[in-house]
Amino acid sequence: MKIDKKKIRKTRPTLEAINQESPLLPKRREDRQEIKELNEASFVGAVFNLSTTIVGAGIMALPATMKVLGLGIGIGMIVFVAVLTERSVEILLRYSKAGKLDSYGGVMGSAFGNGDVLSGTTSSGVHHAGVLEEWFGIHWWNGRICVILFMTLAVFAPLACFKRIDSLRYTSALAIALAVVFLIITAGITVFKLINGSVAMPRLLPNVTDNTSFWNLFTVVPVIVTAFICHFNVHTIDNELEDSSMIRPVVRTSLALCSTVYIMTSFFGFLLFGNSTLDDVLANFDTNLGVPYSYVLNDVVRISYALHLMLVFPVVFYPLRQNIDGLLFPSARPLVSDNCRFTLLSIALISFIFLGANFVPSIWVAFQFTGATSAVCIGFIFPAAIALRDPHLVASKMDKIVSVFMIFLALFSSSVAIYSDAYALFRKNPSPGE
Repeated sequence: MKIDKKKIRKTRPTLEAINQESPLLPKRREDRQEIKELNEASFVGAVFNLSTTIVGAGIMALPATMKVLGLGIGIGMIVFVAVLTERSVEILLRYSKAGKLDSYGGVMGSAFGNGDVLSGTTSSGVHHAGVLEEWFGIHWWNGRICVILFMTLAVFAPLACFKRIDSLRYTSALAIALAVVFLIITAGITVFKLINGSVAMPRLLPNVTDNTSFWNLFTVVPVIVTAFICHFNVHTIDNELEDSSMIRPVVRTSLALCSTVYIMTSFFGFLLFGNSTLDDVLANFDTNLGVPYSYVLNDVVRISYALHLMLVFPVVFYPLRQNIDGLLFPSARPLVSDNCRFTLLSIALISFIFLGANFVPSIWVAFQFTGATSAVCIGFIFPAAIALRDPHLVASKMDKIVSVFMIFLALFSSSVAIYSDAYALFRKNPSPGE
């Protein structure tokens, strides 16, 4: 008897009821009880969600990395980190399949054991007025705390109430579109000024004059690494795909799309502002750019990207809430079926994030330190360590060579970056005796 292979679909089994005793992040796929509707996410929706996970606030700091590295090495670094990201995600997915695991935390546990745009910003000590401050003047209600509080209550909290990440596919598509709007306007302004001859050709190589400038090159590595971190959301998106074999094409498509956006944004942003490029390139859009309707374009750029960041938050927040719940309540029933726990955990996390957002001075500082610590661990060190440990005996010799390289590169660049960042920080704040 012949079997028609076309009729066989690689879909996950579904059951009529949810086992009330199963945890949110079970260790094995066969232990996971799912409702049929959870496996209906499309390829396009998955690409939008994963791309939105990648293209967050990190894109705003990339033009500043070109100022440090030069366009040639800077663009090469973006491509290089994208390739390493694809390889590390591939390792995660391979061990997920071998161990029948369906979360980032589950893969780690199996291998090692369980154990501001609207209110203004400050860059280089200078305050750059936000859109609301320019429109209405400086008041208490358009300060940073009030604006973030309003966004939290009006945007973040409602979107965080969705229990399926695929429900955010339309907001993710809009978020990507808004990022493209920023790119198109920046490119258009740059081309206009190129035609007028008012834009100087940028440096292709870094300007290294002493030891300090040399070691400063490594401080941009964590920023680029952070811009590609999406590993924690890959399993979340994979779990809702109708066909689980689509996840690898989804990852490759998203990385290709985001790399293109990153390269073009870095190129046109650095070409437009040159050595005046600030750590947060949006802060450059608060002066006359020398083009018609300059201030209108400035406002469109900043508002569109502010909206983009608002729509990024719920996509990144979803796996955070899911993994925290799995860590705190490993034996509890699924989070989607417990409204009380879902609500309390969401409120607690959003409140904590709100408080933290009011104390971060700039995205460059945040990405330098988090990129040099947690980001490199999540993106490269942990996946590479899994391949070296090889609990399911599926790693090839090349996998282990690449893993050793990733760990060495991550540890070396992070150590230098942390030292350089700390040294620069202490130099800006000398002791009273100096």
